[in-house]
Amino acid sequence: MKVECYGATRPQDGGSANEDAFVIGHGPIKFAALCDGAGHAEQVARRALKLFQTFFKEAPPESVLADATWAKWVRLLDSALLGGPQSTFVGVAVVGNEVVGASAGDSRCYVLDADGGCRIVTDSRSKARLGSGKVEPMPIWVTLRSRDILLLLSDGAWTPLSLYLLKRAVRSVALKHFSEVPQAVLDAAGRSGRADDMTTVALRVIR
Repeated sequence: MKVECYGATRPQDGGSANEDAFVIGHGPIKFAALCDGAGHAEQVARRALKLFQTFFKEAPPESVLADATWAKWVRLLDSALLGGPQSTFVGVAVVGNEVVGASAGDSRCYVLDADGGCRIVTDSRSKARLGSGKVEPMPIWVTLRSRDILLLLSDGAWTPLSLYLLKRAVRSVALKHFSEVPQAVLDAAGRSGRADDMTTVALRVIR
């Protein structure tokens, strides 16, 4: 079973600093995460992701599938950033065809299934960011079939896009290399006139 994962990010129109950041891990357990800093916090997203990578690398492999592990990591990130610039977080790991993870804030996780459906996986009831001291980790657990696509999007990427436009962006590069998917999503969001930094990470499992 093969996992393909690619990401793309860009600053807002007219900007040079990008408050978004993402990471993709290609070790024995594949993982991906993105953060969206707030308040001109170009470095906070990168700092949060470095801490996350440390947590991930130090964790026993069997613990990665536990919701409690992800909730602990999110709360540790919240505490580590307390009192400074804040950031969203959404991260996942892939074990077989199971995807497990968590989110905090308003970055989102979507699944576009091979049958043409599209749904939001993350629960947006709480928008508290890392560093607020008020995060409520939202668990992510998805079973991916072959050719289903999982997307991680910062708010700059998902806000301009309805589910229909998101699906259309992904389908527009269906016959191209999978690495084209994140850029296609950003291009679609950009056509709506983007006012924020934006990031997309795309992942799929191939048998």
